[in-house]
Amino acid sequence: MPADWPRTEAEATAVQERLRARVHAASAAVPPGAPGLVVGVDVAYDDERDLVAAAAVALDASSLTRVAQATAVGRVSFPYVPGLLAFRELPTVLAALERLGHTPDLVVCDGYGLAHPRRFGLASHLGVLTGLATIGVAKSPFAFRHEPPGPERGDSSPLWDGDQEVGRALRTRPGVKPVFVSVGHRMTLDAACAHTLRLSPHYRLPETTRAADAACRRALAALAREHP
Repeated sequence: MPADWPRTEAEATAVQERLRARVHAASAAVPPGAPGLVVGVDVAYDDERDLVAAAAVALDASSLTRVAQATAVGRVSFPYVPGLLAFRELPTVLAALERLGHTPDLVVCDGYGLAHPRRFGLASHLGVLTGLATIGVAKSPFAFRHEPPGPERGDSSPLWDGDQEVGRALRTRPGVKPVFVSVGHRMTLDAACAHTLRLSPHYRLPETTRAADAACRRALAALAREHP
């Protein structure tokens, strides 16, 4: 964990307020359909031992075949505070990305970017720290109102905070509940939704998220077997 990593809620909130101006959401650094490497990141917790496991899984953007993966396990670096989850997860996520050995063209986070009370969720924080293009694809909305999107794949509806659209509820499978997409960094909302659809050809969640979720859970299970 970096020596200057925030230790209190006030310190963490101040970091978000300071860094959020660096988020770039005016254009897409990676157009939907472009070749390259797309990396999913996710974390799993061992609450009894106060550990968090992170996984970074790289897929070929065109075929969605697996290219590489890496995991890291570390101590939980911050208490649980809604809106500040990035401070619990980012040190271990960054370690997994460093071990991956490949530079992502796009990173897909299981969480939020601009769809965050301070417009600086984990996807945005990760993007600003690394300079990588990032998007957030969450399983549930944070605290923003939205209408149900239409029933077909590709239907979407805005996530509203007041009169500001901070993300979209996006239907990736017909008749299945939507996912919640937001810009992380170096991306537009339209492009983030298009990327999410391309990465979700068969299931509700993107293949990147599915792969990273399984990998971090395996890392925790292996640690438990080695150190019961």
